[in-house]
Amino acid sequence: MEYNPQKIEKKWQKQWDKLKLFRALDKSKKPKFYCLDMFPYPSAEGIHVGHLRGYTFSDLITKKKIMEGFNCLHPMGWDAFGLPAENFAIKTGIHPAISTKKAITNIKKQLISAGFGYDWEREICSAEPEYYKWTQWMFLQFYNAGLAYQKEAAVNFCPSCKTVLANEQVIDGKCERCGSLVERRYLKQWFLRITNYAERLLNDLDEVNWPEKIKTMQRNWIGRSAGTTIKFKIQDSSLEIPVFTTRADTLFGCTYMVIAPEHPILQNFKLQISNFKEVQKYIEKSKKKTEIERLSRDKEKTGIELKDITAINPINNKEVPIFIGDYVLMEYGTGAIMAVPAHDQRDFVFAKNQGLPILEVIKSINGKSSIEKEAFEEDGILTNSGPFSELSSAEAREEIIKYLKKRELGRKEVCYKLKDWLISRQRYWGSPIPIIYCSKCGKVPVPIKDLPVQLPKIKNFKPTGEGKSPLAKSIKFIEVKCPKCGSPAKRETDTLDTFVCSSWYFLRYADSKNRKEPFNKLRIKNWLPVDLYIGGAEHATLHLLYARFFTKFLFDKKLISFNEPFSKLFNQGIIYRHGTKMSKSKGNVVTPDYIIQKFGADTMRLYELFMGPADQATEWSDEGVIGCCRLLNKVWTLQNKVDYKLGIKNYKLEKLLHKTIKKVTEDIKSFKFNTAVSALMILVNEMEKQEKLSVINYQLLIILLSPMTPHIVEEIWQKLGNKKSVFSQPWPKYDPKLIEEEMTILVIQVNGKVRDKVEVQIDISKNEAEKLAISREKVKNWIEDKKIKKIIFVPRKLINIVI
Repeated sequence: MEYNPQKIEKKWQKQWDKLKLFRALDKSKKPKFYCLDMFPYPSAEGIHVGHLRGYTFSDLITKKKIMEGFNCLHPMGWDAFGLPAENFAIKTGIHPAISTKKAITNIKKQLISAGFGYDWEREICSAEPEYYKWTQWMFLQFYNAGLAYQKEAAVNFCPSCKTVLANEQVIDGKCERCGSLVERRYLKQWFLRITNYAERLLNDLDEVNWPEKIKTMQRNWIGRSAGTTIKFKIQDSSLEIPVFTTRADTLFGCTYMVIAPEHPILQNFKLQISNFKEVQKYIEKSKKKTEIERLSRDKEKTGIELKDITAINPINNKEVPIFIGDYVLMEYGTGAIMAVPAHDQRDFVFAKNQGLPILEVIKSINGKSSIEKEAFEEDGILTNSGPFSELSSAEAREEIIKYLKKRELGRKEVCYKLKDWLISRQRYWGSPIPIIYCSKCGKVPVPIKDLPVQLPKIKNFKPTGEGKSPLAKSIKFIEVKCPKCGSPAKRETDTLDTFVCSSWYFLRYADSKNRKEPFNKLRIKNWLPVDLYIGGAEHATLHLLYARFFTKFLFDKKLISFNEPFSKLFNQGIIYRHGTKMSKSKGNVVTPDYIIQKFGADTMRLYELFMGPADQATEWSDEGVIGCCRLLNKVWTLQNKVDYKLGIKNYKLEKLLHKTIKKVTEDIKSFKFNTAVSALMILVNEMEKQEKLSVINYQLLIILLSPMTPHIVEEIWQKLGNKKSVFSQPWPKYDPKLIEEEMTILVIQVNGKVRDKVEVQIDISKNEAEKLAISREKVKNWIEDKKIKKIIFVPRKLINIVI
């Protein structure tokens, strides 16, 4: 019978669904295994083979785990709110509620046609009220704990997407979604205090089995700095400006201060600063610059001196001028810096431009440092530093901190680069923020019993670009009674960042149909944390960081019993075609629909595994797809060689089979899928050479292939007379005796020094080894005419002739 993948695959997809073969059981005596894919945005274009790479990996691993006796949870859902879906709706004029559902239907069909064994009974969609009711509930938990707050702040605003962005969503000064240059605007926004968890988010990275590059990215983003907060008093004033520095040893070299244009202390000296009008103009100009522009090391550092006010350097009581400079940000540290131009390049350039003094206070250990052309930024030996001169930088930091602490002018402190997470968006397609504004009661959280605050279906859902959500136009949505006093009140019209929705979705899969609570504690305890999470590395400082934050908060609330959401993380490599990453705009997309229609899902799956190392980028090859198709045709035709009466007589094939079982098992465990496929190719080619095959050996081959190419395997398994699914079979184990090598390399030494090497039978005796060693030409040169005292023989390794 000819191999017809399309017919076979549809047949088995229906059968698996009917049998609920891949459904997770909430009650089972088997050990649990929770394998999770990062759930996709439901793009209208569907998914391409690049998206399917990680899904193929997770499906293979889960199916193998089922055969190893695990109760597996492998769910799928849809990250349906947010900019991608809304921007598509704006582009096409189709309401996002309609276009998103259509996209979900299409992608789900693609995933099913690929043979992925998801537990579709647990399917979730973040845009459904049944889900975002609990996203709103999560927000209220943060609000009631004092971790959700509102303030006016300088925010990142994308003029194209017409909404604010979190710092993590700005890449090199551009919107990570559309690539537009981001603007700085001042708006009242909602934040989550992720900074309260900075230390734990940093330290607990040691608990998880994650790629080191992801851990490093998170560590750098959190940006822990241990240093000193130093108080600079303002001359003739009771006010002071605190600064944070990691280089207290350079304090004697501070010749001026710079504060951020947004620094609140400026308002206290409006009348005293004689050039305040000029200062105000500079402040307004600074507001228009992005954070990237202000921090760029390449651009000229600008600033204006605040005339008629000065600060006092607390280490030597010298007056230093105060500048405002846009290269200092209020969001970083204290919004002020002590400028040490001799030992900080940024300060050095600024001081040169402004004609400010540059005082050297650190010399290199060898005394060869120079500050004529650039700052000396390394540690060294103090000079021009009063009683601290001649101390090393490390010693001086400790002594200067002690000096300041005694006078209540400084203290050790830890600062973080991480900033609170901006979560409100001025867009329509998102979960409404459950807050009501009452003129009498102020901010009032929506009572839990009134959740969800449903997103109304409005016609004009396009963003306004005025710092307000389109929901602000809906009088029916806005006007409401205050839950506390019953007075007329108004709803919050901003929606939640879609990353809030995805920060807890992995919990909902454990109890997706629960209408009374986001999840049942017992079910969470049964399934969580996630054992294996597979997805893109691009979410290192976005989703992965936020999910960890949510988990730690819920752990503190005693709602869950674990501190980290994902025990192991794997990042799949990107697929390129014609030298660039697959994308519709580049015109280099390959759809699974095309491959499945032409070659079948099993061929596509096999090629996804074979095309290259799983964690590395690789180039798509049409020839590679054809090669995988040929292999499956070989596997299919091997049925013709099966002899049910044939015993296991082929020792060579038997050894190869068991070596293959060992390699495939170990390679899947270590994510070396491409070499696992290579081993199977070698085995299939060897089987093809045989006149006849025993049914036992053939069945072992197809069991090894089953999690990779499930459809063809199920069909062959049935044709061999088996009634139950192949996935009810245990994963094969190899016979250790059959994988032993017959030959080994024997090292020949004379007085402990290697003189020769020779390949020998692994079970060679001592007498045979001695005769062989003494007869070797290379050895004769060293033992000729000499008396052999003894011979030491280490089986399978070496023989040492002592003379």
